[in-house]
Amino acid sequence: MTEQQHADVGRRNFIKAAGSTFLGAAVLGGGVVAGSAPAAAAGVFATPKPDPYMGMPKSFVLSLPRTNGQPALPPLPDQLAEGTVRAPAARTRIPYQDSPPDPKLVADEIPTTLPFEFKTSGYVCAPDLPETMRPWRDRPTTWANITPDNEHTYIDAEGVIMYRPSKTAAGYNQPVTQIQFGLGCVTSYRNEQDTSRKALFLQRAKAQAQRLIDTRVESRGAWYFPYPFDFTHGTHGGVTYKAPWYSGMAQGEAISLFIQLSQLDGISEDERTLYRAAADAAFASLLRADDAKPWVVNKDAGGYLWIQEYPIDAPGTSDYTYNGMIFAMFGLWDYVIETGNPLAAQLYDGSLTTIRDHFPGLRNTRWFSYYCDTHRIPAPTYHQHHINLFRQLHWQTGAPELARQHDTLLDDFPAPVLRAGATIAFAAGTHTLYQFDTAGEGSNFGWTASKGDAQLASKTVEFARATEAPANVRRRIQGRGVYYRINAGAYTGWWVGEYFPKVFLRGEYLTTVYRPHRTATFPAETDIVCYKFGTDGSTGSTRTVRFANSSNAPFDRRAFVNGRAMVQITAGGLTGYWVAHADLILDGV
Repeated sequence: MTEQQHADVGRRNFIKAAGSTFLGAAVLGGGVVAGSAPAAAAGVFATPKPDPYMGMPKSFVLSLPRTNGQPALPPLPDQLAEGTVRAPAARTRIPYQDSPPDPKLVADEIPTTLPFEFKTSGYVCAPDLPETMRPWRDRPTTWANITPDNEHTYIDAEGVIMYRPSKTAAGYNQPVTQIQFGLGCVTSYRNEQDTSRKALFLQRAKAQAQRLIDTRVESRGAWYFPYPFDFTHGTHGGVTYKAPWYSGMAQGEAISLFIQLSQLDGISEDERTLYRAAADAAFASLLRADDAKPWVVNKDAGGYLWIQEYPIDAPGTSDYTYNGMIFAMFGLWDYVIETGNPLAAQLYDGSLTTIRDHFPGLRNTRWFSYYCDTHRIPAPTYHQHHINLFRQLHWQTGAPELARQHDTLLDDFPAPVLRAGATIAFAAGTHTLYQFDTAGEGSNFGWTASKGDAQLASKTVEFARATEAPANVRRRIQGRGVYYRINAGAYTGWWVGEYFPKVFLRGEYLTTVYRPHRTATFPAETDIVCYKFGTDGSTGSTRTVRFANSSNAPFDRRAFVNGRAMVQITAGGLTGYWVAHADLILDGV
C-alpha cells in the first residue's frame, strides 16, 4: 500500500469513527451542539474546566494576527567556508578529457549492477510531487545575483561562476558552487516572465553545465567533476586534499542540473541529448565502489550506503557528512523520476535508509545538530539546512518517519528570526525576565561559543492585567528552553521564557506542510481541547472532545500557533481545528 493510500484509509477511518462523536462534543464553556443523542455511545461529553487560560483573554488566545511565520531560508552553505584553499603544486596534472563527449557512447559505459550490497527499506520516490515541492525549487538565483562579484565568487568571460579564496586571488572552478548556481538559474528560468531575464537565466544555467562537461574526468565508465585546488578542512581532521579531488555532493548535484536542464522547453534537441548523456555519466559515478580511484560511494561497517561529500581512501575514515549526502540524493530523486532507472531507485532507497537510521548521530538533543557522523561537531550554520532537507525527504517519499525527524530537529533549535511587528502576550501576574550574553544585534542575538548564552541578570515584573510586548527573536537558549527577546519599551533587551498560556508568541510560525497527510490519534478517555482561531481581531472558539476509544484524524500541517506546536485536522467534524501536538499520538508512534 502506498503512503497516499495509507493516508486515504486513515482519513476514511477517522470520518467513520468520528462522524457521530464530534457532532455531540461539548463546546468549551458549556452548551452542546445539535445531534448529541447518538454521540453518547461513542464519546463522553466534556465537563467545562476552570479557566484554562489562566487569566489570558480569549482575544489573545483564540485570535491570530496575520503573519508570515516562515523565516527566509538561510543562504546555501559554502562548501569551502570552513577550510583553506591553496593553489596546487606547479606540476599538478588534472586528467581532463580533451575532446567533446559522444552521447551515443555514454550509454554503453554505464554500469548495470550496484557497486555492492547495502541496507534498504523499500522507499519509493513519489512520482506526482507538486512542482513547488521538487528539489531546488526553493532556491532560485535572484536577478540581483545573476552576475555576482564579491569576496569569493565572480562571473568569468564565459558566464561561469568562479570561486576565489579572496578578491585578489586567482579563481578556480568549484563544482558545487557552479552546480548550485546553475540549478538556481533553472528555477528562476521556470518562474521568470520577463523574456530578456528568462534568456539570461537559461544562458547562465547552460554555461555552468558546459563547464562541467568541458572539465570532466572520465574513469571507469563514469564522469567525475574535479576540484582543481588543494583543500584542508579547518575543523574536520583527515579532510586534506591535493588536487584533483572529488566529492559525492558534486556528483549527485550534477545529476540534478543535467536532468533539470534537459526538461526545459528553451533548449534544442541536441542540447537535451547532451544533458541526458551527462546525467547518465554522472549517475554512473554512484555505481562505482571505493575499490579504485576516483570514488565517492562506499559502505560502512554496518552495511549502510554512503555518498561521501569528503571521501577518504582509508576505510571508515571519511567524513560521513549529512547535508552533502542529502543534496546528492536529490540528484538521484530527479534521475529516478525522469528515467525510472531501477538502480537509481535502489541507491535512493539505500541512501534514505542510511539517513533515517543514522538520525541519532545527526541529532544533538535540544541544540544544533551535528555536521557529520565522524567528528560530531555541532553545526549552527547547518542546522536550519538539516531541517529543510528532512522536510524535502519527507515530501519526496511521503514517509512519515522523515516528517517526525524533521519535527524533532525543528523543536531542538527552531529558526530564531521573527517577522517585523511580532508580539508576545503576557497573562496578568508575575513574570521573570532575563538578560543573556549573545552574539548581539548584528547576528540577530544568536549563540556564540565565546559567550555561551550566559545569564547576565534577571528580574521579576508584575502586570495587573494581560498585556503584549514586541519581540524580534524566538530561540532556544543554551541549556534552557525557548525564549523571546523583547525589542521595544521599558524591557528592551530582556528575554522571557515561552510558557503557554502565561507567555506566548501570537501568530502562526514555522509552518510545515506534509504530503501526504499524516495521522493523529486522539487517546481514549482523554479530554482534548481543539482550537478554531480567528484572524484580524476576530476571536475563534474551542471544542473539548473525549473518545471512549482512540480515534484517528488526518492532518496536513504543523506549526507553532500562539506559542505551542499544533497540528491542523483536515477531515471529519474537526476539519480546520488545531490541536496541540503534545496531546496527540502522531503516525501511531
